[in-house]
Amino acid sequence: MAEQSNGTHDHAHNHDGIFGKRTELYFSLLCGVFLLIGFLIKTFGSETQSIWMYLTPFIISYAFGGYYITIEAYEKIKRGGFEIDFLMIAAAIGAAYIGSWAEGALLLFLFSLGHALESYAMNKAKKSIEALGDLSPKTALVKRDDKIEEVPVEELEINDIIVVKPNSKISADGVIISGSSAINQASITGESMPIDKTAIDSTENLPQFKDIDASNVVFTGTINGDGSIEVLVLKLSKDSTVARLIKMVSEVETQKSPTQRMTKKFEKWYVPIVILVVIILCFAYVVVDEPFGDSLYRAITVLVAASPCALAISTPSAVLSGIARAAQKGVLIKGGKALEDLGSITTIAFDKTGTLTEGKPKLTNLVPYKYTETGLARLVYEVESLSNHPLARAIAKDLQLLYVMEHENMASNVTAIQGKGISATFKEKPVFIGNEKLMTDEGMTIAPDLLLEMQEMLLGGHTAMLVAYDKEVVGLISVMDVPRATAVSTLKKLKSIGIKRMVMLTGDHQNVGNAIAKRIGLTEARGNLLPEDKVEAVKKLMQRDGKIAMVGDGVNDAPAMAYSTVSVAMGAAGSDVALETADVALMSDKIEMLPFVIGLSRASKRIITQNIWISMGVVALLVPATILDLTNIGLAVAFHEGSTLVVVINALRLLAYSEK
Repeated sequence: MAEQSNGTHDHAHNHDGIFGKRTELYFSLLCGVFLLIGFLIKTFGSETQSIWMYLTPFIISYAFGGYYITIEAYEKIKRGGFEIDFLMIAAAIGAAYIGSWAEGALLLFLFSLGHALESYAMNKAKKSIEALGDLSPKTALVKRDDKIEEVPVEELEINDIIVVKPNSKISADGVIISGSSAINQASITGESMPIDKTAIDSTENLPQFKDIDASNVVFTGTINGDGSIEVLVLKLSKDSTVARLIKMVSEVETQKSPTQRMTKKFEKWYVPIVILVVIILCFAYVVVDEPFGDSLYRAITVLVAASPCALAISTPSAVLSGIARAAQKGVLIKGGKALEDLGSITTIAFDKTGTLTEGKPKLTNLVPYKYTETGLARLVYEVESLSNHPLARAIAKDLQLLYVMEHENMASNVTAIQGKGISATFKEKPVFIGNEKLMTDEGMTIAPDLLLEMQEMLLGGHTAMLVAYDKEVVGLISVMDVPRATAVSTLKKLKSIGIKRMVMLTGDHQNVGNAIAKRIGLTEARGNLLPEDKVEAVKKLMQRDGKIAMVGDGVNDAPAMAYSTVSVAMGAAGSDVALETADVALMSDKIEMLPFVIGLSRASKRIITQNIWISMGVVALLVPATILDLTNIGLAVAFHEGSTLVVVINALRLLAYSEK
């Protein structure tokens, strides 16, 4: 049972027995049934009945109860490890030897039941994650030479076009090229509401998968809404986000938590000591005046009492329940270490762009000067919509929404002027949009009050640009990467659950950093950082605060994230880098999942601590009590195995965890 996390625990369940996956549980229950039959026959049978009347059910009970434990112990002894399973079998054989068949059978029944329940809990945890695997449909409808044929998903190739009918599952990661629909992504990202997705404008020179706008991308295993869509396949089924997730989850369990490592070390020296003490106690009759049978009985009772079953299972059961609960909410936690570390963190460093902010610039100000507002809006819209620059595209898009405009093709000749802005022609006259230098170089004067307003915008973290038309400055526009709508409430919540310092690391100007930090409630902002500067910043924070979590989108922050105690990647659903490097991956792009994960991590830590106290407490009470003859083997068994069941049930509480 102790070897939970490195897979040895599972080999017994892999060769499914006669009852399929639940054989271990049924064997354990049969062990209990025959134990009861034997006990009833022995207690209520007649004086004259044969001893075999009750011995036979006990022996059958032993066979069912000891089957899996023996396999397990044998495998471990082959690798030179004497562990709890071995102690249990020794105790059961010893009990039979001294005629305590009922106690021995009770021991095996409760131990195998604890074992089976643990496997059940672990498998349930794994199932909820492997359910991801069943998400992927087995076939896809592919459009080839204008014919639509159904092919197995394994045969899909990159750049195939698949047709997804309404309300059916999507069978590949890719980009929508025709149609639009609301897509339920709960299985991957944990988002409860369907997300509106539309076709991408053009498939020529597509960026990398992770860089395509989320509103055009679909993932394997998500469910299409009422619209029919066509998807260009961009990942093979073995590389799809779901496939990656399943692979990661199967690796998750190998990363032991600090507590698990500690209990492992403890068991390594504890089990041999118990065996030694038990052997010595067998010879107590040499020192104390008592028959050999009594010494043996006490030794075996001590053997039962001292087995640290509950201890072995206390951490893995809690870790797996915690990981499974997170997975249901679209959060992938890689192993017990990340789960435990996250709970003890009081400082979080955030990347700015795309984490605390939308990652998309938005038009924040349009200030006309001796010109009409709609005139300025029209002028800027016509010019900017001809440019491919991300800022220009953002400005044009926002103006179109705000002032409801259509193209009238009044502008032409848009040219970028390096480091200054752009020039163009609008209604046959020259237009310049850009910084102060561009205006002065073109020989225009800027009204002092307009200049002052521009200065204030720059200080407030906006990117501000002057607009000149026909040799005259006619206005001012500004854009800014605006904070996420949920950032303020999330940071408040983090503060309320005891996160003391929240630091923003950004490549932007310090002014921009300070402005955003003030708006959303961060404790500090560090600006002008290149990716390698972020690593330095993380190191400094760790020197100051010991442990820190770093939250980012995992692409340009990968080096800094690798240095932090726990790294959390946002919106990891499409990004391989984020999935690989992060300890915790939020599949959706929702920063508001952060308090849930930290809360869950703390709850897991609490439950692990409770479990260790329960298991050690029972051993600490039982061992002296049995050595001093204060308890019999039946009581020792009930207490000892009872504590194992309590520990498993306590751990399963995590599966129901929800934020306060």
